[in-house]
Amino acid sequence: MNIPSEIESFVVHFGEMGSRWGFNRTVGQMFALIVVSEQALNADQIADMLGVSRGNVSMGLKELQSWRLIRTQPIAGDRKDYFKPNGSLWELAMQVLAERRKREVDPTLSLLRSELINPQSEQNTYAHQRMQEMHDLIEMFLTWFDDIYKMNPDNLKTLLKLGAGVGKVLDMKDRLLTKQK
Repeated sequence: MNIPSEIESFVVHFGEMGSRWGFNRTVGQMFALIVVSEQALNADQIADMLGVSRGNVSMGLKELQSWRLIRTQPIAGDRKDYFKPNGSLWELAMQVLAERRKREVDPTLSLLRSELINPQSEQNTYAHQRMQEMHDLIEMFLTWFDDIYKMNPDNLKTLLKLGAGVGKVLDMKDRLLTKQK
């Protein structure tokens, strides 16, 4: 890699994490490099900095664009495409969550719905009940996700900072309601 050592460890780590987030190592490294670069980068610069082929970079850029994580940035007088992050870190995180939902959770929910509407057999009531529970849990999570996704980033930051404090408020509510009975 042809990048400063303090950035290299970050980029390498993102590559390792990329497979867990739904894309390959090189795409993860490219995304990290684009996110931490002050200036928009072109494909040749990315290939040189990461020490990977131009073709690999081209495919990776298309993948990042399909996730809507990067956008092109025109540079006056230059015909090359330059790439930069498609929003703030908060927006990028929400976009990754939205894409993972579309690619992983929605197909599972679709399968569960079809199985619950047209059960293959009435004999396996236990399996049907468990699939219904899974369906209901995913639906609840998606409703929560939709609410979170619509939140103002400042309010979302406040909510995240509350952390376990939300649980304490709910516990206090339960104690107050129990005392009133």
